Amino acid sequence: MNDALKPIIFSEEGFTLNASYSGVNENDMSSLKEKIDLAHEEMIALENGVVKNIDEQRKVTHFNDRVSYTQSQLFNDANDFSKQLVEGKIVGSTGKKIDYVVFNGIGGSALGPQLIQQALNGPYWNELSMQARNNYPRIYFLDNTDSAGFCDVNQVLDLETSLIVTISKSGSTQETKNNLLAFEQVYKEKNLEFKKHAAAITMEGSELDQYAKSQNWRAIWPMAESIGGRTSVTAIVGHVPAAVGGIDFEELLGGAITMDEWTRNPAIYENPAYLLALIWYILGDGKGDKNMVILPYSDRLILLSRYLQQLVMESLGKELDRDGNTVYQGLNVFGNKGGTDAHAFVQQLNDGRNDFFVTFIEILNDAKSIVVENKFSLGDFLHNFQVGLTNALAANKRSVISLTFESLNAKTLGMIIALYERAVAFYAELININAFHQPGVQAYKKAANKINDLNTSLQEFIGENKGFQGTAIDIAKNLTLPDQAHEIDGVLSKFSLNNREFNNNTIERTLINKEWSFSIT
Repeated sequence: MNDALKPIIFSEEGFTLNASYSGVNENDMSSLKEKIDLAHEEMIALENGVVKNIDEQRKVTHFNDRVSYTQSQLFNDANDFSKQLVEGKIVGSTGKKIDYVVFNGIGGSALGPQLIQQALNGPYWNELSMQARNNYPRIYFLDNTDSAGFCDVNQVLDLETSLIVTISKSGSTQETKNNLLAFEQVYKEKNLEFKKHAAAITMEGSELDQYAKSQNWRAIWPMAESIGGRTSVTAIVGHVPAAVGGIDFEELLGGAITMDEWTRNPAIYENPAYLLALIWYILGDGKGDKNMVILPYSDRLILLSRYLQQLVMESLGKELDRDGNTVYQGLNVFGNKGGTDAHAFVQQLNDGRNDFFVTFIEILNDAKSIVVENKFSLGDFLHNFQVGLTNALAANKRSVISLTFESLNAKTLGMIIALYERAVAFYAELININAFHQPGVQAYKKAANKINDLNTSLQEFIGENKGFQGTAIDIAKNLTLPDQAHEIDGVLSKFSLNNREFNNNTIERTLINKEWSFSIT
């Protein structure tokens, strides 16, 4: 422990980063001085407006834009909209006050806003009375194209008092578009004007922007091209859901800006983001060879690991570096919350494969001091379990990092978000990759589009071939797609089980000789 890293402590919100049990020491750091200096220069260039997302020829402005955002008309517009909702000045098509708001987005358009809502308003916000919510509406999120999710939220909504906010930077994200079209259908079935219940957050000129304007939706807020989805939570994407939930977004921004100021410091032992990134780099041998385990000891931060999965893995998981070399970089993230996980996967962390480093995030102030046994409060037990686990892991030569804050509030949440955003960006510079594009996501979308084309071909086949009976292999030969029998089997099975009808024809499947046979009737 004599050569272990010393804790970084700031008086603001009692922030402490303790990496003394990480297994990394100052000698490890000193050997990386040249790489550290170069990465810091690149971080300065990023904030000075150099195009860092070179593949898409975009600047990266989420760090700088936090400072100017609160002075913008967009900031005022979002707050004014929330105020009008609370005061009942924005009403639905039948004149009733809005009491339900659904945010329809996926990825960065949902994960960050969900994290803010869960962390600051808690998991049972929607069950509170209108009075307990200070007249703010109930808030729901749709973040997939699963009909179960749509039906689940739709069954609790009062459509007359609901507002549907669709969030999509490109304006053409298919999953989000699907939910929008489904909502338009249910509003039409109820003879309600959807435009009085619709709003959008998207880039100006996008497909969604043009559609919303043509339909005269309630509100349209523009997204900046230079802010990526996974770093958009401190911009309009995070602001509108926070404001609608009565959360002080300016306070959250203040925490992020405070962390930004600290983490511009080139001195690594005074910069928690740089120190985090360097520990990740050293422990993973610069290749992500160790997994990142996130364990917040706070129920309200349960979504933090999901949020960080996208921020870290979508940013750092890249096949090519910026010079075009094949590097297969990445950093796996998983976690849930402590001490629940001490009764789940911590068994493996302590006794199993040593292929990870764990980060504990502790909130010192309890929501309430509830003494239960031997003069111990609930919070005492939670703290003691966390320290006990830290010591057990350290004794087993497992790498442990801890972050501590006095309280969980909008400011500290902003600090956590900005800390990890900077750490991810700096780590990307250390390994020379573009952290701000997502070619793997685009590749999956292209592959999915091919299955969409196949789906269309099969709809036509069913509509034109009443009386046909055969296997997916037979249909693949018929369509001259011999290599797609597996995909055909999957699509036809979905059609069959969901009673889909095409040109008045339906398809049924029967298991014959351990193989599905399809018949069109």
